[in-house]
Amino acid sequence: MRVRVEGDSMRPVLLPGDWLLVRRGATVHPGDLVVARLPDDPSRLIVKRAQWYGEDGWWLESDNQRAPGRRDSWDFGPVRDIVGRVVLRYWPILRRAR
Repeated sequence: MRVRVEGDSMRPVLLPGDWLLVRRGATVHPGDLVVARLPDDPSRLIVKRAQWYGEDGWWLESDNQRAPGRRDSWDFGPVRDIVGRVVLRYWPILRRAR
């Protein structure tokens, strides 16, 4: 599946407008970027870094904890509904240094 990044919560690794290829149902390991359903609004997807897995699910964190509007497991706890693992960022092909 393809996902477009919105917001600044995963800067500097991912920027708004980046497009990602996501492998549904892929095995997740700590440190992987994943796409999950937002626990209080399952119709919305979030891109976060998987930190660890516990009995209640994956602990997901933003790379940029200071991003405005940032939401991750610090706000809603562990997440069970992982859609898939990010395989690659395919757009933009090249990125200028910012």
